[in-house]
Amino acid sequence: MDTAYISAFPALGGSAVGAFASLTTTWLTLNSQERANPAAGVVTRRENLYGEFIEEVANALADGPEDAPKFVHIYALITKMRLFASRDVLAEVEGIMLKIVQTYDSPEKDFQRSIRRPSDMDILRAFGEACRRELKVNL
Repeated sequence: MDTAYISAFPALGGSAVGAFASLTTTWLTLNSQERANPAAGVVTRRENLYGEFIEEVANALADGPEDAPKFVHIYALITKMRLFASRDVLAEVEGIMLKIVQTYDSPEKDFQRSIRRPSDMDILRAFGEACRRELKVNL
């Protein structure tokens, strides 16, 4: 065998090993990214749903009971949350809805007048904290 062939075979073998290592690394990277993406998508969908709920509740409190169609959308959001939200988040949602109904049932029918303590003013705070705890667990 010619000496040129003897030096060429190890060079080709080294190139093949390098190519195999590169392919394996690329496959492992893509595989781990594919497993991570669905989890990130779930968290993003929950963040969007929780944010939309917060906006709708704030609008319902600002507009008053005469804008009843907003409640249909709020209840639809609550039903979606019941599919996956933790018990803590759902408990806060029920508390928020109870406060809204109590506000609308009060003689003043005005959220601003129904505030008796500073803690009554931010009815979405406990909900936001429960959502943050849940989302942190799912990351």
